[in-house]
Amino acid sequence: MDLGLKGKTMFVAASSRGIGFGVAKALAEEDADVLIGSRHRQQVAKSASELDKLGKGRIVGHILDASDARSIKEWIEFGTAKLGDPDGLLVNAGGPPAGKFQDFYDSDWQSAFELTLMSAVRMVKAVLPKMREKGKGSFLSVTSSSVKEPIESLLLSNVMRSGVTSLMKSLSVEFGPENIRFNNLVPGRIDTERVKHLDEINSKMLDIPLEKHRKNEMSTIPLRRYGTTDEIGRAGAFLLSDAASYISGVTLLVDGAKTKTVW
Repeated sequence: MDLGLKGKTMFVAASSRGIGFGVAKALAEEDADVLIGSRHRQQVAKSASELDKLGKGRIVGHILDASDARSIKEWIEFGTAKLGDPDGLLVNAGGPPAGKFQDFYDSDWQSAFELTLMSAVRMVKAVLPKMREKGKGSFLSVTSSSVKEPIESLLLSNVMRSGVTSLMKSLSVEFGPENIRFNNLVPGRIDTERVKHLDEINSKMLDIPLEKHRKNEMSTIPLRRYGTTDEIGRAGAFLLSDAASYISGVTLLVDGAKTKTVW
């Protein structure tokens, strides 16, 4: 299938590694022009260099702190200056820390709000006017399977990512008449550094070896394995592309059938 991404401009947040990098890689392989960004300057440069070898599109990277409004503005301005107005935007940010209700102070809730929910609001606000001028555009947010089934010890993520999911669904209704699409990408257990970190935390909490914990986790997934960043990256590239032109307001699970809900 030709996704129609050649020559399209795609901005991909939190993309120097993990799921964001997986999406950026799939877009680069389809010859899109891609802007990546994260808080780690050296990793951004390294990842941009890797992506530049994959296709014929232009690849640029810039520092991005998704919790900071000024940083988001500067990242988008940089990408626009280098590549032009975006045709699509992956809304993404690192997750807030793990913990339960009694572990968090008001400041923790505020930080999670800024990082997860307000980053989505700010990214969309910064890009939306140009897409409205074009009369076309695609937004895709990376959320979490916790929006379907809350995950123990990830309270902050459960709450804030549910807000992001609702935001994107609401915007799909409001801006659908202007041919602008909004969708959510919901990863299950994708084998990223964050998932490895969470596995380490949970194995210590359960007082079992890390490998045993990972095997236990895999046993709850019907496909009996964690997903790869390439697998979820291709799903993300599809939803951002014109090949998905009649898909909007959708929350797509990429989880090996782990989530038990039917919707």
